[in-house]
Amino acid sequence: MKLLTHNMLSSKSLEGVIVGYPLRIVAKDIRISHYSFNKEFVKNMIPKLNWKVFVNAAKQIGLGKDLSEKIVDGFENDEEYLKKVHHLLMEVDVINGKLICPATDRVFPIAGGVPNLL
Repeated sequence: MKLLTHNMLSSKSLEGVIVGYPLRIVAKDIRISHYSFNKEFVKNMIPKLNWKVFVNAAKQIGLGKDLSEKIVDGFENDEEYLKKVHHLLMEVDVINGKLICPATDRVFPIAGGVPNLL
């Protein structure tokens, strides 16, 4: 499961859950894969992310310690920053672990990189 995917997941569809976002991540296995850097994709994705959730998720899995809680001004022209975000969004996969609902503490497994929210 990529951190990009995590940024969109919620447990709000469960009965009785009003606040099901963001899900907490506990990672057991992480895999780093290398993908070509696409500057335009990352520049376009950053404003669409819930940035605070993205940064907290990266920190929960032991990465992103040097990311600030707010998006850096002028990020569009900072290639080093964009590459750092690209790495966390696209190259980091949580292979095994769990997601935890903030409202109910219900646990959803991540197995083989796929979160199971059923």
